Amino acid sequence: MEKHDELLVALRKVIRAIDLHSKKLERQVGLTGPQLLVMRAITRFNGAMVKEVADETNLSPATITSILDRLQNRQLVLRQRSTEDKRKVGVYLTESGALALKTAPQMLQEHFIRRFDDLKDWEQSLLVSSMQRLASMMDAEQLDASPLLEIGQVSQTEASTDKQ
Repeated sequence: MEKHDELLVALRKVIRAIDLHSKKLERQVGLTGPQLLVMRAITRFNGAMVKEVADETNLSPATITSILDRLQNRQLVLRQRSTEDKRKVGVYLTESGALALKTAPQMLQEHFIRRFDDLKDWEQSLLVSSMQRLASMMDAEQLDASPLLEIGQVSQTEASTDKQ
């Protein structure tokens, strides 16, 4: 097998692993990776604001709002207007949301991060630079991305950007 074929096979395996884990997550708890990530971020704040969740997850506020709409429709989160400042709306997990979060399996990137952190600094740097070079070779360096291992569209904004 040619070197470029070996690399493409390895990339496909990474993509497939992400896809399989995403499907497992959705099957087990009915949540997508971004939804789970947002729910975990909400627990780090007392009455999380959309901007705080966006900053914590590296997702845009518009994407967070869209995810929160879906979570609220499923009664997993609750939005509550501040009594002190009516412009502020805090987001909280409901009891159902807390239970779903508690029973959710570990996210793929958490497993990856633990193993990546075990590597020596030079190995980490080599992997980062290699992946950045791959992104460049695929003309993907300008694509907006968060550190979330998930297949598919995360927001409407990304979908419209991809069509251009």
